[in-house]
Amino acid sequence: MGVLAPTAATATAAPVAPAVSCSSQRAGLAAQLTKDITAALKGRSGTVAVVVNDRISKTSCSLRADQQFDSASVVKATVLGTLLWDAAKTGRQLTATERSRATAMITQSDNNATSALWKQLGVAKVKGFLTAAGMTRTVPGADGYWGLTQITARDQQKLLALLTVRNNVLTDASRSYALQLMNQVVPSQRWGTPAGAPATATVHLKNGWLSRASYGWRVHSIGAFTGKGHDYQLTVLTHGNKTMDDGINTIQAVARAVHKDLNPKAKLSRTVKPPVAPQEALPAVPEAPARTLITATPQVQP
Repeated sequence: MGVLAPTAATATAAPVAPAVSCSSQRAGLAAQLTKDITAALKGRSGTVAVVVNDRISKTSCSLRADQQFDSASVVKATVLGTLLWDAAKTGRQLTATERSRATAMITQSDNNATSALWKQLGVAKVKGFLTAAGMTRTVPGADGYWGLTQITARDQQKLLALLTVRNNVLTDASRSYALQLMNQVVPSQRWGTPAGAPATATVHLKNGWLSRASYGWRVHSIGAFTGKGHDYQLTVLTHGNKTMDDGINTIQAVARAVHKDLNPKAKLSRTVKPPVAPQEALPAVPEAPARTLITATPQVQP
């Protein structure tokens, strides 16, 4: 008897791409967000993870929420969280040097300041903060390469939640300080999740971007939107982008859809112009030559 060719039913099916999943207590909002986020991602290259949480309308959306990505400079918000958590445990205030480094790290995405704080804290303390924060799928980068920390969109949302809601991990003063710094990011780095946000919202932001031989450009943006009836967080992580601008455009397409749907009555929204080129191009290790930015050699970049 001859061997039968596989039928449509027995042939191996192609993997199905994950779909956007939303829920909401506001009538029709979940369906609208699902439709609009899906449309924003249609035809775009690369891999994208999205998580949205809105406490006002009790809305959440997710796409690849637990997939891991190289963090690039998004991890700097976690470094800040670790610093504040560690200081609070002993009841001490940050030193002038720590404040200077934290400001440069968040508002300018300064790599040297980040490396200094990462070395000061040590991986053990970073892991301690991650455990306290419930960020169970985040893995600190090895050998000082903080930009290669493995992060997920869900864990980034947990971090943003810690910064925006009273909790037992960070003090109110620490949360206020972190949000203040994230509100003071330099104009050239205020792209990403703020795109299309209502003018009435206060924006708290951290972006990251990194090019390596595998998966091309990683471009990420995390944002919390507070004040005047706003209380929501948005994380968009991407890799596999051919250019940095490709990643930025994908993030901003998602952001505009989310802001529009969560704020249907908003009359004014922010227009965000992506930078022409990265504002920083230094690897974390100063002695590494610039050409390592386009090789597979581990390095970190904003």
